[in-house]
Amino acid sequence: MPHVDTPPEADLPALPGLTDRLRLDKWLWAARFYKTRSLAAEDIDKGRIQVNGQVAKASRELREGDCVDIRQDSLVRTVRVCALSTVRGPAPQAQRLYRETEDSLQRKAEWQERRRTAPEPAASIEQGRPTKRDRRQLADWSRWSASSD
Repeated sequence: MPHVDTPPEADLPALPGLTDRLRLDKWLWAARFYKTRSLAAEDIDKGRIQVNGQVAKASRELREGDCVDIRQDSLVRTVRVCALSTVRGPAPQAQRLYRETEDSLQRKAEWQERRRTAPEPAASIEQGRPTKRDRRQLADWSRWSASSD
């Protein structure tokens, strides 16, 4: 019997809660871009989410085929909506709701490489905030520094 190449989605069960129209904040939550709907709505209100190149509102209704730009930190992810589900399922199920574009995958790989090779400078600070004693010593030093009075 010849081998037939089937897509990986054929092995997975059908997605629960499928619909033809859904609010943007609900979809971002169901697709696991945000932990809660309120966090998704907050980023939408800040203008960090665009649908088809336009800044969107949380109540914007998505449809299959829409292009969503999601700005998280300094990374902009561009995804194409493949399905709309009102149910937040496990990660493999959520990943079936969208397809990330090739440009977005390339930007993500470059961003991860930059973070790996040049970590955040603040992350290297080991001692933390100066103590009260340290601040007093700094103040004494600046008070007695040489000046051209």
